[in-house]
Amino acid sequence: MGKEFRGTIADHPDFDAGSDAEALYDAMKGFGSDKEAILDLITSRSNAERQDIRAAYKSQFGKDLIDDLKYELTGKFERLIVVLMRPPAYHDAKEIKDAIKGAGTDEKCLIEILASRTNEQIHNLVAAYKDAYGRDLEEDVIGDTSGHFKKMLVVLLQGTREEDDVVSEDLVEQDAQDLYDAGEAQWGTDEAKFIMLLGNRSVIHLQLVFDEYQKIAEKSIEDSIKSELSGDFERLMLAVVQCIRSKPMFFAKRLYKSMKGLGTADNTLIRIMVSRSEIDMLDIRECFRLRYEKSLYNMIQDDTSGDYKRTLLKLCGGDDDMAGEFFPEAAQIAYKMWEISAMTKIQLRGTVRPYQNFDPASDAQGLRKAMKGFGTDEDTIIDIVAHRSNAQRQEIRQTFKSLLGRDLMADLKSELSKNLQRLILGLMMTPAEFEAKMMKKAMEGAGTDEHALIEILVTRSNQEIQEMCSAYQNAYKKSLEDAIASDTSGHFKRILISLAQVHLHSSCIQTLTHSSYFVLYELIFYFNRIYIYIYITVTCVYFPVRSVKNQPSYFADRLYKAMKGLGTDDRALIRIMVSRAEIDLFNIRKEFKETHDTSLHEFIQVETLVGDTSGDYRKTLLILCGGED
Repeated sequence: MGKEFRGTIADHPDFDAGSDAEALYDAMKGFGSDKEAILDLITSRSNAERQDIRAAYKSQFGKDLIDDLKYELTGKFERLIVVLMRPPAYHDAKEIKDAIKGAGTDEKCLIEILASRTNEQIHNLVAAYKDAYGRDLEEDVIGDTSGHFKKMLVVLLQGTREEDDVVSEDLVEQDAQDLYDAGEAQWGTDEAKFIMLLGNRSVIHLQLVFDEYQKIAEKSIEDSIKSELSGDFERLMLAVVQCIRSKPMFFAKRLYKSMKGLGTADNTLIRIMVSRSEIDMLDIRECFRLRYEKSLYNMIQDDTSGDYKRTLLKLCGGDDDMAGEFFPEAAQIAYKMWEISAMTKIQLRGTVRPYQNFDPASDAQGLRKAMKGFGTDEDTIIDIVAHRSNAQRQEIRQTFKSLLGRDLMADLKSELSKNLQRLILGLMMTPAEFEAKMMKKAMEGAGTDEHALIEILVTRSNQEIQEMCSAYQNAYKKSLEDAIASDTSGHFKRILISLAQVHLHSSCIQTLTHSSYFVLYELIFYFNRIYIYIYITVTCVYFPVRSVKNQPSYFADRLYKAMKGLGTDDRALIRIMVSRAEIDLFNIRKEFKETHDTSLHEFIQVETLVGDTSGDYRKTLLILCGGED
């Protein structure tokens, strides 16, 4: 059985090259041109059919179709239509030629093309480059690049990646060990070993090598590459790894980055939409929807305009936000993503660690001095509180009480104000006290912060949920279940109460496989509310182990949403920064940088300026953040 077609552009039924050539000629003759007819025809024919149309146009009218299109059309629409009319290999050749000509080199373009193409595509590209420019592509790349980056590009240009589906378990283990020995296990890095293995082994083999590497190194191959390599070489090797894991996800990320923020990287957008339209655009759309909570179709619609937009939307092929049938396909993609990394052991790292030479009495005295007399020394308070672990802060609270006979929390509350007060008090509470307070805040007042309720109850472990329920009862003299019942309704209420009642289902964890859990967990944050309800119902009844490997990605997304746009959701920002500081904030930072092309540190600096006149709130958040990446 042949491989299922996953493109959006296929051969046209009843194709007639002569008739299409005549239709295009008619659309361009006379005053003006019928752009709608041109884009409709070209986007509904495969590339092979377009080449037949070019040949028919030449023989019927004695003119070059691409030249006529360039003359009649303008701007980005013209660029896109012309790219569609070129054979894929010749367009790749032109993109690489443009990337290396002139003063600078477009390394991102080189990386994208050479990391993602198959052996056959590479061979066709090399031949097309020679035919179009009369030059040797390898020699031109060598002349324009340097170092290990150059060496890896040359390896990829050979198009000699193994294509055998038969995998040797012994060789998988040996290659994983060799990669570890070449980097993490020694001082310095044996780049040649990385180049040889990642540039030549088969896709299936390397997927297994990456899993085995995780077991040996207790970190992902991506994390090792980030720590062992640098610059364009690092970016190239990460792109190769991403393409080995999932080309559709690699291209989904590239498309997102091409359109987010101010301005659009149109060359990248055009190159990917055209080159993947007959290969895997449906898979790219699914990965895009899963990762960014928005369909590719809608993002193109928001970011482009005119005939250019209409042509891109034709290549995209459909709006996944509207398609009911998208859900099961997305679940399959999520399952495939889980299969690739199910055995992955993620090394979670916080940014706040126990303070060396810790002296609770000295810290208690320091805090008292900072709050005594006229005015408050906020810098000292921030420096002590933000640089101590939560366990150390609890010792300071007790010592403050025993030494000075005062309640530290009450003193801090009277001396500080606004967001700084909320942040410092959150840090001084135990995790259970803090979570209980966050749940209380999410439910009090006129509206309910459903996102906060879901975030806390879904991402916390059983033990954390139990401790929070106890803290809620102690603080507010009411059970958390009763509070949820009085503030929510319907299915949502029943689901949240089930999540809070972890003791009722702890015996059922064998009922649901981890793979099913992962698929559902992926879907919770990417689909309509009905699917959120379905997900929570299943997981809360059958699988109480909530902590999974993609939590850093989820929290990175939550932080971005808390700060982007007009105004900052300070409650969400404080809740996440406080609760994750000692668990996985380092990982969250890395995910934030990868997804949004800016560091969490920079984003906090810019987005918390409004209303923070003294800068103390921002300063505390940046200490918790722990670094600039």
